[in-house]
Amino acid sequence: IWRRIRTVGQVEVAEDRLAVVNLRFSGWVERIYVDETGIEVRQGQPLIDVYSPELVSAQEEYLLALRTSGPKSALAKSARRRLELYGVPAWQIDRIRDKREVRRTITVTSPRDGYVVHKNVVAGARIMAGADVYRIADLSRVWVEGEVYEFDAPFVRVGAEAVVELTFQPGHPRRGKVSYIYPTLNQKSRTLRVRIELDNPDLGLKPGMFATLDIRAAEKKDVLYIPTEAIIHSGRREIVFVALDLGRYEAREIATGLVGAQYRTEVVAGLREGERVVTSGQFLLDSESQLQEAVQKMIAERLHAKQPRPEGGTVQEASGSEKAGDTYWTCSMHPQIVEDEPGTCPICGMDLVPRKR
Repeated sequence: IWRRIRTVGQVEVAEDRLAVVNLRFSGWVERIYVDETGIEVRQGQPLIDVYSPELVSAQEEYLLALRTSGPKSALAKSARRRLELYGVPAWQIDRIRDKREVRRTITVTSPRDGYVVHKNVVAGARIMAGADVYRIADLSRVWVEGEVYEFDAPFVRVGAEAVVELTFQPGHPRRGKVSYIYPTLNQKSRTLRVRIELDNPDLGLKPGMFATLDIRAAEKKDVLYIPTEAIIHSGRREIVFVALDLGRYEAREIATGLVGAQYRTEVVAGLREGERVVTSGQFLLDSESQLQEAVQKMIAERLHAKQPRPEGGTVQEASGSEKAGDTYWTCSMHPQIVEDEPGTCPICGMDLVPRKR
């Protein structure tokens, strides 16, 4: 028996496949190579050329150290280290060293393969140090994050099988596994976030898309279970009707465990394997049993009222044809009703008919 959790999710960019182009110096954009969001780029591909007075000054210091002290001197190494800390690629520093000339602009390149998902630069703009210029994401593998309600959270485990179906593409499920369960609960929605990682070679999963998640959560083997519809929930108790023989049923209180998929519920106590339970019409049996109980109580009260009082009470005896030894009154529809005098049936309301004892 296993529990099935169905919820909604959203396709997100995998955080471990996202890179940010953030400059460590201020300057002006002289030329822009990638000027559109969504363009595919390769690692090392030029993005923009930036003019920065800070970098020009750092290059001059490096060349001065090379001329005066040589490339292996501590002064030259320190000047080169300064350029590296500014984020200038090694190949550009080597070109400065070999040509022995200061470059007016520095080319900023892509740190990885992927697609430009965010662009915050135009030609001629001033860029401040610390500003995010580009966001580049590798979409060959994406995350699908779903929201699981609090009462379902204990049943979700890392490695549980999950089926992802896109809203715009029904009937084409993608299979994966729960790779991570976030450690905190959303206090407003009372939900827990879970993550499913999926390969996306055809780019069919696009960030921002909605998806339906079907998670196969907690699983138990060798359990005793019954159909879920057989259980009557009456407040704190859970009751089923067990079929004994033809026309005879027994109401029995049970204890349940995991409520699983395929309309199965685990039974912890109260039933044995092989017993037959009622799965349809049990509410009628329940109402009938309560009605019979009420009728029996009414009959018991009437009989109790007709009993002689032990302390000074008197009993009125019937005379003539109404003596108890000659005639009794009963209902034609409910022969279990037996009275010592005429009246109506407490069950159906019909007049009682006389019978000889």
